[in-house]
Amino acid sequence: MIKREDYLTRIRPFMDKDLVKVLTGIRRSGKSVMLELIKQELREKGVAENRFFHLNFEDMGNRELCTAESLHRFISDRLAGAEERSYLFFDEIQEVESWEKCINSLRINFDCDIYITGSNAKLLSGELATYLAGRYVEFIVYPFSFREFYLFLQERKEGIGKEAAFREYIEIGGMPFLGNLDFNYDASMQYLQDVYNSVVLKDIVKRNSIRDVDMLEKLIHFILANIGQPFSATSISKYFKSENRKISPETVLNYIKACEEACLFYRVRRNDLVGKKILSVNEKYYIADHGLREAVYGKNQRDINLILENIVYLELLRRGYTVTVGKWNDLEVDFVCENQQGRIYIQVAYLLATPEVADREFRSLQKLDDHYPKFVLSLDEFTKDRDGIRHINIRDYLLG
Repeated sequence: MIKREDYLTRIRPFMDKDLVKVLTGIRRSGKSVMLELIKQELREKGVAENRFFHLNFEDMGNRELCTAESLHRFISDRLAGAEERSYLFFDEIQEVESWEKCINSLRINFDCDIYITGSNAKLLSGELATYLAGRYVEFIVYPFSFREFYLFLQERKEGIGKEAAFREYIEIGGMPFLGNLDFNYDASMQYLQDVYNSVVLKDIVKRNSIRDVDMLEKLIHFILANIGQPFSATSISKYFKSENRKISPETVLNYIKACEEACLFYRVRRNDLVGKKILSVNEKYYIADHGLREAVYGKNQRDINLILENIVYLELLRRGYTVTVGKWNDLEVDFVCENQQGRIYIQVAYLLATPEVADREFRSLQKLDDHYPKFVLSLDEFTKDRDGIRHINIRDYLLG
């Protein structure tokens, strides 16, 4: 079990505080392991095992606890008379009806520290979330970064270099369980296909009562084929019309929203760097784990430019940036990244193989007349800094 220190560093300040810790993210991204890592830290602080209460609501044995009332009654009976603080861990809490009511009541009535996970990006956006307003802190758990993947792979394949590791990462992605399959390609693809099916059926179809599953899957395949490419709901509707399938722009938006809520895709808005406003047309989408794309759609190696963009985008989210796509008149900046420390600009390319390609990648950044840091990331082994713009190997950036 790899210790995901980046997440633990962010969670530690909130341990034993009167805030519900909420871990969200796509299925199998490692949320349950994070709960075990948190328990491990608490044990090291001297917390006895009998003070932990852990329930996974995907376990059929806990089916009778999937309402707020029954769960509250069950936990209350076990916490009654406790002389020391209890630690409550609830996995896949979205399976519990009106779970916020139960969690908030437990928080108020007992001396307990609460940690919950859920496979839904909108876990705390419904009406019932008002019960927890201002009383929770959320952490998004992503699949392995390349740095985590490389550390894990080194434990399994002694002496493997970062170049070979990155080739494997491009193909199979970063779902943590793949280490248990020794990163075998065929076994990994079968596992990722099963993860994909689970996300589609449980988190998208069932949760949103979608009837036309065939159209939903065709839409998902369209997005997978066009990762990192700008498009609109109207353009998708017209595309399917040309394929003799009717789907309205409104239905397209609803289906994409359901995919976003299941943490399958992330939407990136366009940022007009001249007019300084966010645009709501021709947005881009990236997948939560590019290994899922290889398993469902394939062609990761062929679409290497798109996959590298996807990898860098997820890394920027892990590092806490808010990311948009920059529009500068007729030019585009791949990523405009902002956090409390300021802004950076990033262009992503496969290789700066010719002077023309290098000119194209640097041109958008050269046009920007501010003093924020600017980077071009590619797989070139030799850097080609230009006009104050840093050129960095993607592997080195991801490992930094």
